[in-house]
Amino acid sequence: MSGDQAEHGPGPAASRASGEEDAAETGGPAGTAGPAGAVVTVTPNPSLDRTYEIAGLARGAVLRAEADRVDPGGKGVNVSRALAAAGSSTVAVLPLGGPEGALLAQLLGRRGIEVAGVPVRESTRVNISLAEPDGSLTKINAPGPQLSADEAEALLEAAGERATGAGASWIVCSGSLPRGLPPGWYAGLVARVHEHGVRIALDTSGPALRAALRERPDVIKPNAGELAEAVGRPLATVGDAVKAAEELRGAGAGAVLASLGATGQLLVDASGTYFGSAPSVPVRSDVGAGDASLAGFLGAGGAGPRALAPAVAHGLAAVQLPGSEMPRPADLRPGQVTVTAEPPLDHPLGRPLDHPVDHRGRNEDHNQDQGPGRGPGRGPDHDVHHPLSRPLPDSADGAV
Repeated sequence: MSGDQAEHGPGPAASRASGEEDAAETGGPAGTAGPAGAVVTVTPNPSLDRTYEIAGLARGAVLRAEADRVDPGGKGVNVSRALAAAGSSTVAVLPLGGPEGALLAQLLGRRGIEVAGVPVRESTRVNISLAEPDGSLTKINAPGPQLSADEAEALLEAAGERATGAGASWIVCSGSLPRGLPPGWYAGLVARVHEHGVRIALDTSGPALRAALRERPDVIKPNAGELAEAVGRPLATVGDAVKAAEELRGAGAGAVLASLGATGQLLVDASGTYFGSAPSVPVRSDVGAGDASLAGFLGAGGAGPRALAPAVAHGLAAVQLPGSEMPRPADLRPGQVTVTAEPPLDHPLGRPLDHPVDHRGRNEDHNQDQGPGRGPGRGPDHDVHHPLSRPLPDSADGAV
């Protein structure tokens, strides 16, 4: 079985003994040193992600799955999985509770990921995804455990020690905050880690993002909806997204790496504004595609258009894989990616560049929810696009 292959068989409770053994072997006590130069991910609300592939969703019916899999879940966990699949060193810092937490640590260990687990009283959550053949995905996300004040402080200490104790290259703070952690929790971690000169990539939203911006994270990773929420207004075009990203840079973000749905990916940093795209593809599952993109970006240095191209390639590969499986190098198609310093400012968000728009700015078939390779209901964080006709000029720094 490959490192990121589907895990089948007994559920979390049946795997308790082996999971606890692996957790002890791979995790160790929080605060021990990780690999030098590793990317440390912090996932305050991790999960086990169980995906069922079904023929169609019908309310009130008994549905029989054609396939199922269980993967380690949580946005930071997914970044670690994508980095490990590429052979990069990574440490996952996360709270672990109950047999579900033990199985999560076991699955990460099988993928070569060092686990810095912080024991918590309540059980790690289990999320459910129902995937249909047309690419539609229905998700049920559990709230997760409520952390006590002592558990919240232990998680903060573990993250800080892992990030600063072994010369980590990046720390990724990613995902929602569980019950018991205040909105300023990420801000405290950013401030603590920056004192040691470690770069921060932040992927969260709402009050947690607004609080953390004051501590000037090096990179933030919103999708289109989160970008709109952060600036308090709807975004209709790529140009609107560029203006919103510039505002977030003014509020404290060093760089903004934004997934713009089917349209593409946007990077706004101190060196300029860049837009990446690739051909439309059939979507099997979009779970973790944005996390794979962030891993590709950081794995390529985390700065400028040379890092944007791998970000797009990773997202493109991820949506073609089942469940939340992360892409491996063999899955990537970097030759399909185009990056330009001239974003299509008037192009509507959510429309792939190869889907015609009429003179009134509307999709030709007027289906406002249709994306390439799937039906209505397409999610906002797909990294599937069409290449632009005008690549970066040769004089651009880091042209691809």
